[in-house]
Amino acid sequence: MVVISQKIINEFANKYPLSAYPLNRWYKETINADWKDHNDIKQVFNTTDAIGNDRYVFNIGGNKYRLVALIHFTKRTLYIRFIGTHAQYDEICKTGAINTI
Repeated sequence: MVVISQKIINEFANKYPLSAYPLNRWYKETINADWKDHNDIKQVFNTTDAIGNDRYVFNIGGNKYRLVALIHFTKRTLYIRFIGTHAQYDEICKTGAINTI
């Protein structure tokens, strides 16, 4: 898969250093993947949830962090739309902002 953009991962990891290892592990697994659908994702990241509009939520670092991605399976491209702590993710869900990212 093509991941757009690693820069977002690096910025988050600089702010939250404990997230660096699990995010980089996620990134390496993802760029080496050839997912065709959500079931393929679940084979690697079994806690991933589909939230609609081609968006998927990945639990990172034992569910300490959340990564929301827009995935175009036919183009093999994943766009990172959000990375945050679990609390930050809960906040955007409460406000309804999850539907706009």
